[in-house]
Amino acid sequence: NGFVQNTTLLGEALGRVKQKLGAESAHVALPEESAYVFSMHIPENSSREQALSMVEFELEDRVPIAPSAAVYDFDVIMRHDDGVGEEVGVTVFPRELAESYAESFSLAKIPLLSLEVEARSVARAVTSGAQSEPITLLVDFGRLRTGFAVLKRGIPIFTSTVAVGGETIDRVIAEKLSLAPEDVDEFKNEQGFLAAGGKNSPGVEVITGTVSALADEVVRHFHYWDTRRNERGERMTPVERVFLVGGSANLKGLGDYVAARVQAEVLRPNVWQNVCSFDDYIPPIDRRRSLRFATAVGLALRSF
Repeated sequence: NGFVQNTTLLGEALGRVKQKLGAESAHVALPEESAYVFSMHIPENSSREQALSMVEFELEDRVPIAPSAAVYDFDVIMRHDDGVGEEVGVTVFPRELAESYAESFSLAKIPLLSLEVEARSVARAVTSGAQSEPITLLVDFGRLRTGFAVLKRGIPIFTSTVAVGGETIDRVIAEKLSLAPEDVDEFKNEQGFLAAGGKNSPGVEVITGTVSALADEVVRHFHYWDTRRNERGERMTPVERVFLVGGSANLKGLGDYVAARVQAEVLRPNVWQNVCSFDDYIPPIDRRRSLRFATAVGLALRSF
């Protein structure tokens, strides 16, 4: 759930990282499991203090923790939203969690520059934030869990996490197909859901359960947000695409399978799009591996 069990041990580990990498400061992404994310409207031209006061008032109806036990902030999504004020995306964390990370970095003598929800970091790397950018369902398919976020102009307005991860696929493939760990990745990336023999292939059979469970969750999140309507019957958050990131997102055929289920475009985004042009520089990390580092790239972009 992201809570630090021992700040001293984490501080010592961060201290070793500091010595190895020479880190002078840090931006930090916190896991969605402990976050509360929502959007709301505030009057146009509100000061930051006024906006935070309105956010605090809204917490009582939105978040199951008292304002005194929470830390929170917001990002502006739209400054003029059809006469109803500015739309902002709000992120709330338990104060205890935020302070445990702050203490760990303090013990490591690494100045902490910011804390944010992980989905915001990824969004900074893979979206433009432009007014014309479609609402996107971000799916971070990791080793142990999958994170979901609805992004509006690059700002999360919803996040959730499910216990569906790529480790299950890796373990079952290794057991059923008698593959070494290095061969498991090759099978997933080169054959995956499109292995010879189709759905009757032993490889496809062993991963179908996990992939189907993931697709079910994508469909559930996609259709809930895509079909929400306001009092005038207008769609509030028409989702137009799905982004797949994370270390397990490279499973061959996964994108097409999910696209067929949601009837929408499914893409593996370019995590470098806001860093550099490939005409000027080619990063040393290949495209597949780069999907594992979307969070790190997004955090680095905070300094630019």
